[in-house]
Amino acid sequence: MQPIVLTEWYVASPETMPELVGLELGNDKARQLAEALTRNGRLAVLELRRGLRIETTSFVGSLRIGPIQLSIQPKLQGMPLLNLLRYAYGLRHLELFSPQKQGVQPDAFQDLLCHQLAAEAEELISRGLHRRYERRHELLASPRGRIDFTQLAGRAGTAQSSLPCIHHPRLQDTLINQVLLAGLQSAARLTHDLPLRTHLRRLAALLDDQVTPVRLVAETMQQVRHQGDRLVATYQPALAIVELLMEAQGTVLEAGERGVPVPGFLFDMNRFFQALISRFLHDFLPAYTVRDEYRLRDMLAFVPERNPQSRQSPTPRPDFLVQDGSRTVALLDTKYRDLWAETLPRDMLYQLVIYALSQDPVGQAIILYPTLNSAATEAWIEVRDPLLSSRRALVVLRPVDMSKLACLVSAPRTATHDRATREYAYQLAVGGEFSVRAKA
Repeated sequence: MQPIVLTEWYVASPETMPELVGLELGNDKARQLAEALTRNGRLAVLELRRGLRIETTSFVGSLRIGPIQLSIQPKLQGMPLLNLLRYAYGLRHLELFSPQKQGVQPDAFQDLLCHQLAAEAEELISRGLHRRYERRHELLASPRGRIDFTQLAGRAGTAQSSLPCIHHPRLQDTLINQVLLAGLQSAARLTHDLPLRTHLRRLAALLDDQVTPVRLVAETMQQVRHQGDRLVATYQPALAIVELLMEAQGTVLEAGERGVPVPGFLFDMNRFFQALISRFLHDFLPAYTVRDEYRLRDMLAFVPERNPQSRQSPTPRPDFLVQDGSRTVALLDTKYRDLWAETLPRDMLYQLVIYALSQDPVGQAIILYPTLNSAATEAWIEVRDPLLSSRRALVVLRPVDMSKLACLVSAPRTATHDRATREYAYQLAVGGEFSVRAKA
């Protein structure tokens, strides 16, 4: 296997990376996987005359494609990335590892999640796993609970040394512990860090004696979420990590086709970035109402007499709507692509134009994008009337300084810190100076 290490949103070719010269996918299975990844926008792999060309997107992680072991790293690494992951998904600040060791290994991103899962599981085990009372019907030589006289009457005339009993033992073999065990086993298979793999297997062995393994599927995760209550609130960070690991593995889903197995781990940083901005705005814009994935109803509609297949009208859905009472303050969309260093793709621009035109008289839509360049400033794109050259709408490209955001969400809470954090949230959502209204 040829190891290839790339970063997100990067194009590697035989001209820029000698390791790709002369490589071929080799077989139909590898080509089928490459085609599926390309169609789904996760990764683009092309066979050229001189070798392979690989174009990465917002997905990070590692996987095997033909003769190569590909690792895709996020540009933000180490403790800043871990702090943002913790904040976005509500993970606890547990002592995990030496920060200097992270960001060095090719598979550092998924190892961050695996390290956090190990720490969460260790904390749960040390405090004692959750137990539930379960109703059991058993034949017992030493009776417990109450005797099932109905069943006993049916056994009249037979001599046995046990009695049918109904009792309620308090067991660790509950669905939430089964999911935790399956998550630890899955993480142990995923990581290439041998000490971490050993640690995960040791934690799984502590549960394996009293907990039955379960298969991690969407229905299982949905069921365990429905069973959640205040008694298992401490499990929520671990469940969030298990769900992230589960969703980043498995198959490439294609409509109307069978799934193509993915031998590895691919995590969509777009989802992470949206979750991060969502929590940040909800936490630090107390004077405003933030609505996630708000539907712009009735903006686009089929003409009834010109809709022969009776299809449902498309509904644009920006990531966030910010309101001051009933007044719309901002329409926000998040894209995990550094638009300070990269160009704005046409599909992103057209999407934002639709959002901006949904408002009167001159609408505005904002795209929030991550960057590590502290000098990045916002850019404006006018949507003009082609005849009158007047402004019809405005698209704003607003950078999110990820290093600054990581410091804000991980710093100790003080009055000065809270004011600085609310000011940055206001600037991201509304722009301009921090107003008196935003201080409330």
